[in-house]
Amino acid sequence: MFLPSTAEEMKRLGWDAPDIILVSGDAYLDTPFSGVALVGRVLSAAGFRTAVIAQPDVSSAGDIRRLGAPRLFWGVTGGCVDSMVANFTATGKRRRQDDFTPGGANDARPDRAVIAYCNLIRAAFKPCAPIVVGGIEASLRRVAHYDYWSDAVRRPILFDAKADILVYGMAERAIVELATRLRHARDWRDVPGICYAAPKQAPAIPDAVALPPFSAVAAKTDAGRAAFLEMFRLFSANQNPHTARPLVQEVDTRRLVHNPPAPPLSPDELDAVHALPFALDTHPVHAPKGSVRAWDTIRFAVTTHRGCYGECNFCAITAHQGRCVTSRSEKSILGEAARLTRHPRFRGVITDVGGPTANMYGFACARAQSLSACDGKRCLFPTACPSLKPDHTAQIALLRKLRELPGVRHVFVASGIRPDLIAADTSCGARYIEELARHHVSGQLKLAPEHVSARVLRLMGKPGAKSLLAFKAQFEEASRKAGKRQFLTYYFIAAHPGCTDEDMRELKRFASQRLRLAPEQVQVFTPTPSTWSTAMYYTAADPFTGEALHVAKGLREKQAQKALLTPPAP
Repeated sequence: MFLPSTAEEMKRLGWDAPDIILVSGDAYLDTPFSGVALVGRVLSAAGFRTAVIAQPDVSSAGDIRRLGAPRLFWGVTGGCVDSMVANFTATGKRRRQDDFTPGGANDARPDRAVIAYCNLIRAAFKPCAPIVVGGIEASLRRVAHYDYWSDAVRRPILFDAKADILVYGMAERAIVELATRLRHARDWRDVPGICYAAPKQAPAIPDAVALPPFSAVAAKTDAGRAAFLEMFRLFSANQNPHTARPLVQEVDTRRLVHNPPAPPLSPDELDAVHALPFALDTHPVHAPKGSVRAWDTIRFAVTTHRGCYGECNFCAITAHQGRCVTSRSEKSILGEAARLTRHPRFRGVITDVGGPTANMYGFACARAQSLSACDGKRCLFPTACPSLKPDHTAQIALLRKLRELPGVRHVFVASGIRPDLIAADTSCGARYIEELARHHVSGQLKLAPEHVSARVLRLMGKPGAKSLLAFKAQFEEASRKAGKRQFLTYYFIAAHPGCTDEDMRELKRFASQRLRLAPEQVQVFTPTPSTWSTAMYYTAADPFTGEALHVAKGLREKQAQKALLTPPAP
């Protein structure tokens, strides 16, 4: 049974009005891979009447009014991807396809969807219930941020959207606490994991860190870019839920208050989220528009963990999910997989078992889960920290048990792996490669070395190529022994800040001579909000050393870097 999305569904449930209406830039896919569905299920399980309006028509107020007004608040998200990333390529071309829109055409998600939906709601409802924004678009734009598409530093999205509250990160804990306080008319301003606007003259926030004001970081001068880097350093240094202090940033006549992050869910809490009754289908309201391509990869996939030890400078996962990895229990994962086998469309194939990186499941650093987490240090860069102790034992055991489930023919690992973690696991890393090659590769296995130039890799926060080459040799030998013809797929980035044409030529030589391929999976770097690489792109400086960087900003230069690596069209 879906969360209601039409007035008829609410009537059948006996609701006169919902407590909360969630609005999303994605179609309503009832799966834990959809943020709006997951948050909706969590709120419903907590006793809140929660409804969903997915991809509302922004050309008029009729669609957004179809469920009436919520008693407590509106929840607004741009969807699983920032709407500007969803709508435009790195070179500025409009994308024709949207995997989260019925029918596949990119015609339902507005640009700057969070702002567009908030404007739509406020125009349609006067007075208006509070608007709470969340999801990755809001989360990564929660402080002043460089916006690639306007080539300018924009205000925190809370101000441009004229929303009341912003919930950032993986928001289950914060959103339930916020909803509870709103229901009981209690003060919510100290809820961890939220941002809100306050008057400049409001009482000082105890122990708060003052970020450089928006007026300073938005200035297109050397001083402005230096202020932007200082802001981002302070922002990044206060994202550990155990040690973070509140942040305050002046924005015009008001100020943004950024509370410390909410603690991540415990393994038991994460298990409970994945045990919720997801329908694993598209809401019938979308049926006339066609199928949703995203189901091809997510319907029968299983998430094993959250968070990422990697902290790659170009990646938003750590900023959104956190650097600590929380793994689900084996029992929970096997239970979800068993439920998948009873789905009428299941044909015996679990398409993926993993997370942001598949082989981060089942081990953790004790220090990273405590008050003594290593602020200022990284788990995997420049090499794997000795305290992390990568161990693939739990994942090997899990994969074996998944293979043994009745009705399961194949279990694939499709979400990518880190060769450096395997190299650091001297006890069973080689055994893990053998298991992958024999049982869990559907012809190709994803790797994301991104580059090979030592200088560019340092700027990316990625390890060197040694572990990549070692993994390649081991995987090919394991595939040969298993009697299988299997391939490695490599993902590379062109035009990352600091990358030159000569760096791309070095990568080309490496790919040709050491990997023996002509790369096809090459993407031009996209400066997404709130990453270190985007800070480098905007300031043309290495934020860790102060060194000036070459940055490919013109379309012609970006495409030329990509062309140095990719084979010419036939």
